[in-house]
Amino acid sequence: MTLALTLVAIVAAVIVVAGLSERINVPAPLSLIVVGIGISYISFIKEPVLTPDVVLYGLLPPLLYAAAVRTSLVDFRANTTSILALSVGLVLFTAAGVGLVTWWLIPVPFAVAFALGAVVAPPDAVAATAVARRIGLPRRVVTILEGESLVNDATALVSLRTAIAAFSVAGVGAHAAADQVTFGSVALDFAWAVVGGIGFGVVVALVIGLIRRNFTDPAIDTSLSFIVPFVAFLPAEHFESSGVLAVVVAGLLLGHKSPVVQTAASRLSERINWASVQFLLENAVFLMIGLQMRRIVADISDSGLSWGRVVVVTLAVLATVVLLRPLYVFPTRLLFSRFDKGISPTSRPYAHSAIISWAGMRGVVTLAAAFTLPQETPYRGVLVWIAMVVTVGTLLVQGTTLPLLARWLRVRGPDPREDALQEATILQASVSAGLTALENCDGSDPEVVETLRARAENRTNIVWERLGQGREGAETPSETYRRMRMTMLEAERRELLRIRGEGNADQEVLAHVMAQLDIEESMLDRIEDRTSALRDEPMLPVERTEGQCQHLADHHDRFVAPTSPHGCEECLRDGTQWVHLRLCLDCGHVGCCDSSPQKHADAHFHESGHPVMRSFEPGESWRWCFVDNQLG
Repeated sequence: MTLALTLVAIVAAVIVVAGLSERINVPAPLSLIVVGIGISYISFIKEPVLTPDVVLYGLLPPLLYAAAVRTSLVDFRANTTSILALSVGLVLFTAAGVGLVTWWLIPVPFAVAFALGAVVAPPDAVAATAVARRIGLPRRVVTILEGESLVNDATALVSLRTAIAAFSVAGVGAHAAADQVTFGSVALDFAWAVVGGIGFGVVVALVIGLIRRNFTDPAIDTSLSFIVPFVAFLPAEHFESSGVLAVVVAGLLLGHKSPVVQTAASRLSERINWASVQFLLENAVFLMIGLQMRRIVADISDSGLSWGRVVVVTLAVLATVVLLRPLYVFPTRLLFSRFDKGISPTSRPYAHSAIISWAGMRGVVTLAAAFTLPQETPYRGVLVWIAMVVTVGTLLVQGTTLPLLARWLRVRGPDPREDALQEATILQASVSAGLTALENCDGSDPEVVETLRARAENRTNIVWERLGQGREGAETPSETYRRMRMTMLEAERRELLRIRGEGNADQEVLAHVMAQLDIEESMLDRIEDRTSALRDEPMLPVERTEGQCQHLADHHDRFVAPTSPHGCEECLRDGTQWVHLRLCLDCGHVGCCDSSPQKHADAHFHESGHPVMRSFEPGESWRWCFVDNQLG
């Protein structure tokens, strides 16, 4: 009963505090730590104890898996060199630097000081990418931060395990234990941790992938995903390899293969459920850390160190953690970034390096690793206190100033309207493949074919309509469709509720129909939200690509005067309406887009054979080749 009440209280506190923090625009981790600290000093509340086993085996695997399964394996591979340079080299560099500072300021063996360095070395994936996405950083920067934060946990925990072994808490003297831990043994242990972790992760991903091919029920598939992080982590740890790396590899591979081995319903269910699990676990850890504060303060008081000295050491470690990152990032990024793929010719490496060097916010893994220090560790309470202050300090100092730095350096994320343009191009190619397959179907009903063709064209037109401003006060066809369909859905739902109230229909059938309405409504809401966001942003010029067709290359930078600058030539003549405008780059004809009823731009291409048009909407300069269906 007590355990159940404790869990309910923790979940309720997480929901309330995180919800209020979002409304007042305060980072939820900081709010939860403060609330936890306050609760820890309420005398009649007995705070739960975070044991190393709970942290290492209960919390860490699902948190790592939730982040890894959403990370793009393609982007990870394209930036492998930079990610490894940060997730391995920077962790060891930081651990050694913090170890030296701590060893100089506190009378502990260097192995213990290095253990603290390993604890505070890895930045947190969630903390870094949450800030990065909120302020809008370039995708490559976000990918590097995500990849670093996933892999560096393995480096940090292996280093921590090695440091604890060197100290030998089993009663062996520090110097004697250190003699048993040579450079060769450390290198061998690290190599096995990497190879074994990757191996276990690959095996688990292959096995789960084979199992998933035989299950289509979303509930079974999602339940299966809940055991994946533990199935990968536990065997790897048992054989003394990296359980963290095993979980990350399994998550990356399963996320990459999900479109092949899972149904759409299973992917949707897994995404929603894991988002909930990640939200609860991450925030619960911050709350639990705050709840330990009274015990941590008591341990510091019993450590024999004065509070003045503890404060000096804490601030020195925090400063070391913050300063070592740019000292390492700038030279290594300059050296290694040339080996990564997908670097835009317009990227600004120094500005991006500055952002990466300042995006070193610590989070759940640092706090969790601190509590894995054995109870016999000298000055354990002081070390845990330092880890907590480093976490809070980096969230406050770097997390709150990173947006200011990005604005000062004029570093911005991807243009949302250029994303919409790319989405429309990709969808156009996908739909074209589908229409080709439709034409090759045997025994097709012409009416069904025409219906499917119209629906396919409507899907692409919806995305194209998100671009451009259109006529002032006029709805696009997709906006009209959404408004009218939402009216229908509301009436349909009222009727379903009336039928349910009468009690004459099977409730399972009603629930199934209601779920279909919910899915359709959520899709309409998503289209509306993304369209509103796009309309508020100016569109940047589209970068020229090396693989563009000859027609686009011939029309590059070509200027032609519009024959009817005030609108579509035929629509103005016939008194019809248009949605967006297109300009022929051969003769200057202005026609309406494919979402417009008359599709005069497309008709002009078929009549004249002029291959390339460009958008004639304010702030847009993208071009389109009708012949090769290519964007330029």
